[in-house]
Amino acid sequence: MIMNPNVTETAQLIGDPSRLAMLLSLLEGKALPASDLARVARISPQTASSHLAKLVEGSLLLHENYGRHKYFRLANHEVAHALESLLAISPPKPIRSLRESDELNHLRHARTCYDHLAGKIGVALTDRLVDMRWLEESQKDYALSSEGKENLQNWGVEIEVIPKKRRYFARQCLDWSERRHHLAGSLGSAITTRLFELKWIERLPNGRAVRVTNEGMQGLRSEFGLTIPPSF
Repeated sequence: MIMNPNVTETAQLIGDPSRLAMLLSLLEGKALPASDLARVARISPQTASSHLAKLVEGSLLLHENYGRHKYFRLANHEVAHALESLLAISPPKPIRSLRESDELNHLRHARTCYDHLAGKIGVALTDRLVDMRWLEESQKDYALSSEGKENLQNWGVEIEVIPKKRRYFARQCLDWSERRHHLAGSLGSAITTRLFELKWIERLPNGRAVRVTNEGMQGLRSEFGLTIPPSF
């Protein structure tokens, strides 16, 4: 017998401010220890342990033991996609400090959404791939053209070895800051990995924000005809 999904239970898990803070901190795609997640949520380790146990039980998180430490990560890409979608439909919170303003500006400019590029740069790159007809919109996904496949392979993306099972290949992901789609799925992940390999983008400390390097500005312009404004 197929049961209906228990949306209420999942919504209650995500709706708690402390649990939500921990979930959002894991959108970078890394596994983090319980102590780091407690610090992010500004709660005690004991309280964090209780929250994390509930998130694991609710299939939103997975945990792994490394020595005496327990590390947590998002259970799968669908959890990351659901969190990003919630951000996209939620009203903005008031900015209360210059630090919060700077962090938000960095996130809006460029960030990782789990393992693919998002923000203004992620959307702009996706738009260029569509303009060049390397990608085509296909309902809720993108379709990779033969020209796009050849050119991305020449650029260093190993299309043939991208895992396609149990994950979308080229998904349209609604960007919460741009309110438009960027490229997600295993193809979006592979392109983002290549950007990091080439050192065209690099992570900023303590978060999901990334910056486009000088090499990246030149490379994106020559490879994709994409002109990137300087980051903050």
